[in-house]
Amino acid sequence: MYDFLLTPEEQELKKEVRQFVREEISSDFLRKMDNDDITYPREFVEKLAAKGLRGIRFPKKYGGREMSWVADVTATEEIGCLGMALGCAFVMPSIVGEALNMFGTEEQKQKYLKPYIEGKLVAAEALTEPRGGSDF
Repeated sequence: MYDFLLTPEEQELKKEVRQFVREEISSDFLRKMDNDDITYPREFVEKLAAKGLRGIRFPKKYGGREMSWVADVTATEEIGCLGMALGCAFVMPSIVGEALNMFGTEEQKQKYLKPYIEGKLVAAEALTEPRGGSDF
């Protein structure tokens, strides 16, 4: 993303995520992912959560930062250099969390969204569109 399109807050986030990628994720970890020695990147998710990098768009009361979609995409772009598996793990809060945030009750948000953003729960998406493109 072109930096001149980003707000100062979004530019700072971009720097923060780039630093996270360089300093927190080792090449050894990536090799283990490639070799299937790590089947789910829990360590990565926990590190993201510790830095407050999960659920960037979501309300602060659930562990998010209440930032923009642009901020979320900017962070995703930086995480993307780590590969598809970690990129997918990074964006999953935006996919699964969006439904909870938009349509969940307060009780559901406290029970599922907050611990999910905090890295304490794992979630996945399941969908199908016969003949529609997502029926892999």
